[in-house]
Amino acid sequence: MNALNHYCTLFNVAYAAQGLALAESLQHTDPTGKLFVLAMDEGVEEILVALRRPNVVCISLDALERHFPELARAKTDRTRVEYFYTLSPFLPLYLLRENSGVSRITYVDADMYFFASPEEMFIEMGEGSIYVVEHRFPEHLRHQESHGRFNVGVLSFRRDASALACLRWWADRCVEWCHAWLEGDRYADQKYLDQWPARFSGVVMSRHPGVNLAPWNWINFHYHAAGERLLVNGYPLVVFHFARFRPLLGHLVFSSGQRQYGVMPHALRNWIYRRYWLALVRALTELERARPASVAPLRMQVARADIVEHLPSRLIFGSDWVWVGGEFFSGRFGFGQYSGRVLAEMKRLKNRWRRSVRTDATAPLSSP
Repeated sequence: MNALNHYCTLFNVAYAAQGLALAESLQHTDPTGKLFVLAMDEGVEEILVALRRPNVVCISLDALERHFPELARAKTDRTRVEYFYTLSPFLPLYLLRENSGVSRITYVDADMYFFASPEEMFIEMGEGSIYVVEHRFPEHLRHQESHGRFNVGVLSFRRDASALACLRWWADRCVEWCHAWLEGDRYADQKYLDQWPARFSGVVMSRHPGVNLAPWNWINFHYHAAGERLLVNGYPLVVFHFARFRPLLGHLVFSSGQRQYGVMPHALRNWIYRRYWLALVRALTELERARPASVAPLRMQVARADIVEHLPSRLIFGSDWVWVGGEFFSGRFGFGQYSGRVLAEMKRLKNRWRRSVRTDATAPLSSP
């Protein structure tokens, strides 16, 4: 890479393993890059100080909140998760304002992992001001675009008037309203992005299938392993979004987070998720070894609610995986990757039945 690239993310101590795995992936794929981490609690600050990762720069939440006093009000009228969403525009805006050496900042969710050079993204962005990636839902999931056409997982902003105006506008909107439910043209921090192409110049919408590949869109593409690379429709897999991937039982049984979308077949699952899980294990080992005394023992968050929720369909579709012999196995019974289509159709039929019941209940009684 020709220029120093700058990235940013945010997480609390519960997501420390994912955050360190992200940092490791960037160190491998962009050795000269810098990752700014907004520490959402003191535990993260202490961990990063103890680990001294050469490519990681820690930013305290206090520093960000002092710079943007309007956050004080926002913090009082939303949940902790919603406040995390609220901070999405403020972190890159802060870094562009406070660091003159940052010519472009790329925001990445903490549960992302880079498999190939991010330069693929920057080549595609070219001289653009703002880089966004659509969810790329398959047809049976297209209804989910009501919550946002674009995904916040990967965004890049150049230091120019258009990108700075975009970040300021987005920050103002998130302070006004940022909740985890759909309300008109608003949903969390995400649905505001729908307005960017019309409001701001220089918006580049990614067409690279290997950027922000995710549980909700993997089924759109064809895959081919080429040595140490995985090709997605002929393009290298750059960064994958490991949303909802959680342990259910220690380091043995996992919720893939794919039931509602489509469960990956065995070979593809093990190419992508095996590498990520091994990175998480390395991160957990490092965290336990370097953990400050004030930080409780760290484990990945367990998806306890997932253990019994929708159990029959979880077994049928094989969305829970067992880690055996260095591979993920599932108990699917022939459906697997079709789970998203089947569940979407079942939901459609259920909603149709509910509408018919409501119609029948409100219809006038016929005369005898």
